Amino acid sequence: MASRTLYRARGPVTLVGGGPVAPADLARALALAPEAVAADSGGDHPLPPGHAFRAVIGDMDSLRTAERLRAEGAAVHAVPEQETTDLEKCLYSIEAPLFIGLGFLGGRVDHHLAAMNALAKNPAKPVVLIGGADLCFLCPPAFEIDLAAGTRVSLFPMAPVAGLEWDGLRWPLRGAFRPDGRIGTSNRATGGRVRMAFDAPGMLVILPAGLLGRVVESL
Repeated sequence: MASRTLYRARGPVTLVGGGPVAPADLARALALAPEAVAADSGGDHPLPPGHAFRAVIGDMDSLRTAERLRAEGAAVHAVPEQETTDLEKCLYSIEAPLFIGLGFLGGRVDHHLAAMNALAKNPAKPVVLIGGADLCFLCPPAFEIDLAAGTRVSLFPMAPVAGLEWDGLRWPLRGAFRPDGRIGTSNRATGGRVRMAFDAPGMLVILPAGLLGRVVESL
């Protein structure tokens, strides 16, 4: 599959998909990542005043407002290959230090699972997905964050991984994890610094959506 860079961002990018997008979440994302790019029909979502999509990337099988977006200055890039989702097309076509994604979780279950699959397949791309009460991201080789006691910290392996280091959690991350075996949902922070590291990429971290700013700083 050939790929090329279609958009180079100056900073973090807010990436908008075609699924449910809460206006409050979108405003929080844009405050942290002002450059907005749409994945196909994500371009149909209205942005708050003062913001406009810089580009739209996807196979263009569902976008309804392409002409309006072009008139507003967005570059509309059709990527016709059908081996990847529109989220993956955006990830391999955009150069950015970090992505905040909305409209990929909380809708259809197959789209939800495909978005998590995209994170697992692109470990070099820091992506935080927001949907409903949660956010999720693929754990980097080592991750640290300050969390209040009792904060829910859920972990879900998308591939076999083993915990190398952990601190600040009620239940230790000792031993092996795999999607068809042991998982790590509903852990809790003990208060203060939480540290975790794994021997390979593949562990999704799921936290309350209100921690978006802190997660972005930590990544």
